[in-house]
Amino acid sequence: MVYITSWDEFVERTVQLFRADPESTRYCMKYRHWDGKLVLKVTDNKECLKFKTDQAQDAKKMEKLNNIFFTLMMEAQPAKKGRGRKQ
Repeated sequence: MVYITSWDEFVERTVQLFRADPESTRYCMKYRHWDGKLVLKVTDNKECLKFKTDQAQDAKKMEKLNNIFFTLMMEAQPAKKGRGRKQ
């Protein structure tokens, strides 16, 4: 388990982790109210990367990371044919 202090390094390494194994990579976020910290965790069961912050402005960065992961997940999924209603 590695806490990464630089946001840019965290994003870069988590994207690499996801691209290496998109099937088993998970992304989790946790807000600890009692100390006001937001913890982001990305793991593929072999490597675990964490980023911890107490800055409110980092919430926007987290939103951008969510969008990056949504985009990567859509790229990683093969298109399914024959699923849905006929028009």
